[in-house]
Amino acid sequence: MAELEDLLQSADWKKEKHVPVIETLEKIKKGETASVKVVVGKEIAHPNATAHHIRWIEVYFLPLGEKFPYQIGKFEFTSHGESGQGPDTSTVYTAPEVNLKFKTEKSGAILASSYCNIHGLWQSSKDMTIE
Repeated sequence: MAELEDLLQSADWKKEKHVPVIETLEKIKKGETASVKVVVGKEIAHPNATAHHIRWIEVYFLPLGEKFPYQIGKFEFTSHGESGQGPDTSTVYTAPEVNLKFKTEKSGAILASSYCNIHGLWQSSKDMTIE
């Protein structure tokens, strides 16, 4: 049987367009809100066409010393150029980029995953320290 962990891919985002890139400060002062941006295709643009696109991005926070992460955002992208006239006939395309904010009292890791309709599941993480 296949395991989900075996399907998650990761790579250097500067060379691979499918990796969700997490942008946030590495150190946050206690009590402040953390701003997080996640983008797929930061260095190399990912196609956003009916036949090849990013379907969703999920963002989690795993506090240091805890077993399970907290989901802090789930974002679906539903416009990929399709219309009643067929594939890539619309002028409406969503971009695989999200911004969110959250608070925490613990240091930990921000985890992001994304799904490409052709190339599957991708993941990345970034540590965040609360001072």
